[in-house]
Amino acid sequence: MVPIQMVDLKRQYLKIKPQVDAAIQEVLENANFINGAPVQQFAQELQQYLGVKHVIPCANGTDALQIAMMALGLQPGDEVITPSFTFIATAEVIALLQLKPVFVDIDPQTYCLDPVAVEKAITPKTKAIVPVHLYGQTADMEPLMAIANKHNIPVIEDNAQAIGGTYTFKDGTVKKSGAIGQIGCTSFFPSKNLGCYGDGGALFTNDDALAAQIRMVANHGQSARYYHDVVGVNSRLDTLQAVVLRIKLQLLDQYITARRAVADAYDAGFAGIPQITTPYRAANSYHVYHQYTLQLNGASRDELQQYLQERKVPAMIYYPVPAHKQKMFANFGGASFQLPVTDTLTTKVISLPIHTEMDQDQLDHIISSVKSFLN
Repeated sequence: MVPIQMVDLKRQYLKIKPQVDAAIQEVLENANFINGAPVQQFAQELQQYLGVKHVIPCANGTDALQIAMMALGLQPGDEVITPSFTFIATAEVIALLQLKPVFVDIDPQTYCLDPVAVEKAITPKTKAIVPVHLYGQTADMEPLMAIANKHNIPVIEDNAQAIGGTYTFKDGTVKKSGAIGQIGCTSFFPSKNLGCYGDGGALFTNDDALAAQIRMVANHGQSARYYHDVVGVNSRLDTLQAVVLRIKLQLLDQYITARRAVADAYDAGFAGIPQITTPYRAANSYHVYHQYTLQLNGASRDELQQYLQERKVPAMIYYPVPAHKQKMFANFGGASFQLPVTDTLTTKVISLPIHTEMDQDQLDHIISSVKSFLN
C-alpha cells in the first residue's frame, strides 16, 4: 500500500508533470516572473469558472482578506462579525487593521456561521460580516445575505476551503461559493483544492468600483504608476504560480469529484456507528470536502489520533483552540464571547486524510483502523 498522507501532492503532481514542467520552463525562459501574461490569463479563466466579473490575484489568502477590508474602507473600531471556529487568519486580519472581531456561534451541523446568531450580534458599529465556508461546505448564504442587505452591511466570503463549491437559493439560482457576497477571498496554498506550488490567493467581486479599489490597494495604493491615492500593500501572484494554477483549474471539477468519492466511501464505512457523526451535507450546498471531519461522541479523539498514527494513518485536529480563546484576542474581549457550539465542537472533531489520489486499499485501511479503535 502506498504510504497514506493527509494530502498527497507528489502523486498529484506526477499526473500533470509534463504540462507543469513545460509551463514552468517557459516562464524561466521568458523571465517574466512578476505580472507575466499567465497571471491575467488565470484571472480571466477563474472569472469564467466562478461566474464573476472580476478576479484580482494576490500573494496569499490572508492578504486577500486584509485587502478586502481595506478596500471597503473599514476604520479602526469598526466591528466585523466572524466565526471563532476557523483558521486564525480570518480573525487575525481584523485585529491587524485595529478593527474589532465579533465572534458568533456556528451551526452544529455545517460548522458555518449561524444566521440567527449573526443578526443578534449586529450593532451600529458592525461594518462587515465574514462567513467562512469551512471544510468545503458553503455557509447558509441566503439568510446571511438577507440580514446583511437589511442592515446595509457588506459580506466578505472566506472561500479558502470551498473553491468550486456551490450554493442553491430557494428560487433555484445556483452560485459558486465566493461569488455571492460583495467580495470573495481565497487561498491557493498547496494543500487547498485548487493549490499552487507556493503561496497565492485571490479576491472576487461583481462590483466594478470595488474591483478598482481592490486592485489599487493590492498594488501600493497606486491609481497610476507612482501616483499613490491610498495606503496599500504589495500583494501579487507570481507568474510561476499562475501557470501551475491554470493547469490545475482545468482539473478542479475532477479533483472535487475524486474528493467526494472519498467522502462517500468514508460515509458508507462509518454508517451506523453511534460514536461517529459523519460530515453533514446541507441540501443547498455542494460540499467539495477540503477536509473530511468526523465528530466523535463518547470516544477520545486524542487516543484515536495516537492509535491511527501507530497504524501509519495521519489524522489532524484542526483549530483545537478557537479564536476567541486565543491569547492574541484577550484584549479584544475574547473571553467574553459565549459560543457553546464552538466550544463543544472544538473538543470533538478530527479530520481524516482526503485528497485526489486516494485508492481503495488506503481507504479500507483507514476505515478498518477507526472501527478497530472504536471496538
